[in-house]
Amino acid sequence: MTDDQAVIEQYLKKYHVLTLCAAAEGDLWCANCFYVVEPDQMALLLMTELKTRHGTLMAKQPRVSGTIAAQPKTVALIKGIQYSGRVIQLTGDEEQAGRALYCKQFPVARAMPSPLWRLSLDAIKMTDNTLGFGKKIHWQRETQA
Repeated sequence: MTDDQAVIEQYLKKYHVLTLCAAAEGDLWCANCFYVVEPDQMALLLMTELKTRHGTLMAKQPRVSGTIAAQPKTVALIKGIQYSGRVIQLTGDEEQAGRALYCKQFPVARAMPSPLWRLSLDAIKMTDNTLGFGKKIHWQRETQA
């Protein structure tokens, strides 16, 4: 794991809500979702129903983008992530393992039969003004040959 990837993973673990943007067939929508970091995968787990607008779009087109950011009042403290990636609805053993991880962080989810999705992050740009105004950290998933 690179130093940049470690910094990004640490940031992802600090928060639990992302903004997810989905688009398909000329329609687009953004939603806020609770997430859990899937260790060592540069992936996030989230729950959402297929009948939601973003769930319907993700089922049609798995490419998504979004942000994860706090809202400090001081510009010098701004940190945040912009990402793009791919989502899949988990099934079988992967779904069971992912749901156990998700429910460990969000116990109320045990009562929710919503589908579990894995968001595999492909590209990340992290802004961290605490390291200097406009400091950017970039990460890109290596393509598999």
